[in-house]
Amino acid sequence: MAYKTEQEAFWAGEFGDAYRERCALEPALVAARTACMARMLAKAAPVESAFEVGCNIGLNLVALNRVSPQTELEAIEINEGAARQASELGIANITQTSVLEFTPERTYDLTMICGVLIHLNPEVLPQVYDVLFKASKRHILLFEYYNPTPVEVNYRGHEGRLFKRDFAGEMLDRYKGQLKLADYGFFYHRDPLSWSDDGTWFLLEKV
Repeated sequence: MAYKTEQEAFWAGEFGDAYRERCALEPALVAARTACMARMLAKAAPVESAFEVGCNIGLNLVALNRVSPQTELEAIEINEGAARQASELGIANITQTSVLEFTPERTYDLTMICGVLIHLNPEVLPQVYDVLFKASKRHILLFEYYNPTPVEVNYRGHEGRLFKRDFAGEMLDRYKGQLKLADYGFFYHRDPLSWSDDGTWFLLEKV
């Protein structure tokens, strides 16, 4: 498949395969992410349906399913092996595709993206924001690295593969008058209950 950006090919290919193989749904990690999910979605309940952009092997889906077992779950994932692994969990409908090739056919109570925006080409962010916004009935959850101004960071020896910025602020500006900040927080990597890599989360709500 021909991709529009180098970043898509990077995550769909060998590096994405290696990343998937490094990930594992270990009980301690699942428990920690479940605690994080409960905190992030406290002001979003009830969530009857949710859609994730870039689910990898399904950690966030498992966590959300534990927090809210009745929630209908769907997701997209660019890496074929990761999409297959997430699908085999049997808790969500997974489509293997790039977000840049995806057009939402319905809306969900919640759309979420976790650790994906940071790895996208900054030029395509508006298109991804539109997917998150259009597919959401009420809430949008962003869980990413934060920086007040755009900055690129070397990622495992690779350039052009990790970018920090104020993703939530950009969405609030892009949909001014249509979105508001509902909640936000930070998970510190030394907190054994979060098992996070200094991630900042934002819960946005449609007005």
